[in-house]
Amino acid sequence: MSQEVTEFIEKVKEPWQARLCHDLRQVVHNAIPDVQERMQYNKPHFLRNKKYAAVISNSKDAVSFTIFNATGLELPEGLFDGPPERKTIKFRNGQQIDDGMLTDLVKQASSTL
Repeated sequence: MSQEVTEFIEKVKEPWQARLCHDLRQVVHNAIPDVQERMQYNKPHFLRNKKYAAVISNSKDAVSFTIFNATGLELPEGLFDGPPERKTIKFRNGQQIDDGMLTDLVKQASSTL
């Protein structure tokens, strides 16, 4: 795990956002055991074979999680936004992540990277 990503998560001001960032990072590591992490554009990016697999982003009132290479994924209705090649889900305070579903989606999307 990248120290830069760890520091990013530790500096997130809202405790619920920091918890979500930590949980989403774990989702990626569960889905892609050999994932590489790096900070880019002030956001944690996760790569497999030097190609983007996922990114975490936080704003004032949400945490976003983007899955790349998502064209062939069967996604739950209404949860994700974005073009076919990358899909983003936004979490707000009080929402829980479905780590099993997200792990499966990241694993499927990254399998061809």
